[in-house]
Amino acid sequence: MERPYHEQVDIRNTKKLRELCRRLPSFASEFFRGIEQVTSSRTRIAYAYDLKVFFDYLLNEVPDFAGKTMADIRVTDLDLVTTTDLEEFMEYMKYYVPGEGASEEVVIDRTNKELGIKRKMAGLRSFYNYFYRKQVITTNPPSLVKLPKTHEKVITRLDTDEVARLLDIVEDGGRMSKAQERCHEKTAVRDLAIMTLMLGTGIRVSECVGLDIRDVDFRNDGIRVHRKGGKEVIVYFGDEVERALLDYLEERKLIIPVSGHEQALFLSLQKKRISVRSVENLVKKYARQVTTIKNITPHKLRSTYGTNLYRETDDIYLVADVLGHSDVNTTKKHYAALEDEHRRSARNKVKLRDI
Repeated sequence: MERPYHEQVDIRNTKKLRELCRRLPSFASEFFRGIEQVTSSRTRIAYAYDLKVFFDYLLNEVPDFAGKTMADIRVTDLDLVTTTDLEEFMEYMKYYVPGEGASEEVVIDRTNKELGIKRKMAGLRSFYNYFYRKQVITTNPPSLVKLPKTHEKVITRLDTDEVARLLDIVEDGGRMSKAQERCHEKTAVRDLAIMTLMLGTGIRVSECVGLDIRDVDFRNDGIRVHRKGGKEVIVYFGDEVERALLDYLEERKLIIPVSGHEQALFLSLQKKRISVRSVENLVKKYARQVTTIKNITPHKLRSTYGTNLYRETDDIYLVADVLGHSDVNTTKKHYAALEDEHRRSARNKVKLRDI
């Protein structure tokens, strides 16, 4: 029996994490077991990659770790790391070569901006906090280090007329070569369903590709999605999304999927469940014909939906709930400019005297 998509992803990620743990000090596995119940598998994989960067730095740059190998590092060695080491680590992350000195690594230089450095340090804080709370180590230097200040990015989203043009282009193909036109004939209905669904519900691209046919309920106009952290929710859609999905499902009935992909809602030309990368590419392909100055990704379609919903409802809590934000402050941060618009519009709403 075919496993649900989110289970397949978790299994793949579990295997990947085990592989990554073999390249880390042995005690790292205890940390990942300890945080399993409160983090997603994708988060744990990100932590594992970031910890590899940290331990490579210790082995190559910190004198107390000179001559050691990854297998030599013990959990008590974490107490050898000072705040100065970590400040230098943040500087190191601006430009470094992964696995320097380790022949099995592919030597590709890396860079990190403030946000990347802050993310890696947040994972390191979690790592140290775990062992510090268990009283395995006596110091917690990451908690003492000041993290780099990140600059707020302008939220990129599509305007109303750009959304309409985008869907028109998805439908008719826009400017394409003969080869692209032949491909578009096979995918237009599917692509329109995907784009309409994301623009009309604000679901994440991972949630979109993870949909099974059985997750769509036309009686109640809802789709069942698996959010970050494994939470299962129903997201409701409007008439435009319903029409696009019904048109695609008529076409979907004629496709015989590859074994193991029978339940997938959206299929690739290879008749397998469409991948996140494929959806990212098709969004980019169509969006380039609408705007050349905005870098439109599936996440930008999500931001576009959130903006439109907030403008229509003035309810930031509803937007947070529909988008699946666990903290409304995340939503407020993304839509702060719109909140200011609403506050400004309220200036003459309350009358003190009849004039």
